[in-house]
Amino acid sequence: MRYEENNQSHVHHYVHMEGREQLTVAGVEDVDRFDETGIVMTTSVGTLIITGSNLHIGKLSLDGGELHVDGQIDSLTYEEGQREGGGFFARLFG
Repeated sequence: MRYEENNQSHVHHYVHMEGREQLTVAGVEDVDRFDETGIVMTTSVGTLIITGSNLHIGKLSLDGGELHVDGQIDSLTYEEGQREGGGFFARLFG
């Protein structure tokens, strides 16, 4: 699975997933929250929420904007801006 955003106003962003156990995300600007069941990060195209189990950040390079995740990945969700109720992020980490 590969998602690419080639908009000139954004840093190059892509998601590369191998099976459901390995994930590489480029265009990462910041990691907002992390635990074994979820990772919330700010990317060049919006907030990306990863949910699963036994999630581990294997490599994080904010200078290069790349993040590697290992574990059982259940979902990837993008959010664009905060809604009044806090959105999925607030429900996930409430």
